[in-house]
Amino acid sequence: MGEQKRGQLTERIKARSRELLGYEIETTEFRLMPYIMYTMMNEQRLNPSKINGEERAIVAKWKQAGHVSGGREGLAITRQFWNVLSEIVWLGYVDLFDATEVLI
Repeated sequence: MGEQKRGQLTERIKARSRELLGYEIETTEFRLMPYIMYTMMNEQRLNPSKINGEERAIVAKWKQAGHVSGGREGLAITRQFWNVLSEIVWLGYVDLFDATEVLI
């Protein structure tokens, strides 16, 4: 109890995405986030062979919302969106203990 699997989309992550983004993310979007962070820390351009059509649609949604711009030729990201990604990735890949599930 209280333990979650690494990379698992949990209710607390969904709730936090609603707070931060205004909507509940789904698994594909959740799992795309670490790749986008990796990309921004390294080559800063999307590799089309590493993302599928569903993931491209998510990036397009982020572009429309003003979170990211560019893509294949060079990707840019807002600091605010970087912070959102960091929070969600932290909850799903680092902080694997959900204190809300602890029985008192």
